[in-house]
Amino acid sequence: MQQQNMNNQEQQGQMQMQQPPEVISVKDSLYLTDMLSWNLLAMKKAHFFAQQCNDSEIKLELERCGEMHQRHYERILSRLHSSQNQKNAGMQ
Repeated sequence: MQQQNMNNQEQQGQMQMQQPPEVISVKDSLYLTDMLSWNLLAMKKAHFFAQQCNDSEIKLELERCGEMHQRHYERILSRLHSSQNQKNAGMQ
């Protein structure tokens, strides 16, 4: 089944990468910047609305939502830093 999926992807011109590329294109860089911005904004909005909320259940869910977006933001950032560190280590 997996082989059939790969054949379908090849026929459609959509090869899946096993590893990320060594160089990030401008388009990829802009998309990563957008992802960071979206998560940061969602985190800030969830925190703001949690502070404004009087219902403890809703407040808890808003805080959890904000924490989720913070984790996503930090995960994206850490992967970018780790790939940058690997690149710098390879140049030395």
